[in-house]
Amino acid sequence: MRSPRGETPPSSPLLLTAPDGTRLAHRLTGSGAPLLCVPGGPADSAYLGDLGGLSAHCTLVIPDLRGTGRSDRPADPSSYRCDRQVEDVEALRRHLGLDRVDLLGHSAGANLAAQYAARYPHRVGRLALVAPGMRAAGVDIGPAVRRELALERAGEPWFPAAFAALEAIAAGEGSDWEAVAPFLYGRWDEAARRHHAEGQPDNPEAVAHFGADGAFTPDTTRAALAAFAAPVLLLAGAHDLNSPPSAVAEFAALFPHASFTVQPGAGHYPWLDDPGRFVAALAAFLA
Repeated sequence: MRSPRGETPPSSPLLLTAPDGTRLAHRLTGSGAPLLCVPGGPADSAYLGDLGGLSAHCTLVIPDLRGTGRSDRPADPSSYRCDRQVEDVEALRRHLGLDRVDLLGHSAGANLAAQYAARYPHRVGRLALVAPGMRAAGVDIGPAVRRELALERAGEPWFPAAFAALEAIAAGEGSDWEAVAPFLYGRWDEAARRHHAEGQPDNPEAVAHFGADGAFTPDTTRAALAAFAAPVLLLAGAHDLNSPPSAVAEFAALFPHASFTVQPGAGHYPWLDDPGRFVAALAAFLA
């Protein structure tokens, strides 16, 4: 997995074949112990970058979920379902030759990471869930929670248009998700705009099937996570409208050995908003 000097070239293109024959891509970047990072979306994993420099502390193993990035589209679209992609994660662990793997899931990828931990608890060393999606565990986020969090940004120049779009969505009278995008970032600057534009899902079929009927069985997952023995870190961005801190705290309470932290000033991509603070939190957890 690493060169004789112990380093891996960034964005190394590597392939493996999933149990159903679909070719899946992943990249390695950094040095040190591996950390398997499950992206959200489903979208091209390139939006993760090197997680703000976390690659200086470990080797990031970053897969492209099936049908995204450089991974092939499967013959069976139902295999995009979150629970079915658990076996893709397991195939990658075996491909890496690891008895146990440290696992990170971001956004929707946290649903996949949590279901992997529920199904293969003995294969996980540490589990980090960053700005997590929580459908797999049945944690609901009501519109009032998002509205209250959104109002904290009332002083931002983009707030009036973004808040109006959010209110319309909550009322079932609109779907302008682009207008709401600033709420996902700690700073809506040029770097955030570029990151948002470059990180959008480009496979509607993968998105549609990811959370299809049967993808999540919250009662079963919650019971498994209640017995999960490995250390867990849940990290929320203080301004994250997608994964509000109060909901992430509820998710953390499902684990017997979880720590929960809120990154000040951060949104849904905390490694962009304050790379130093983000990397310090993750590096300490993985040490």
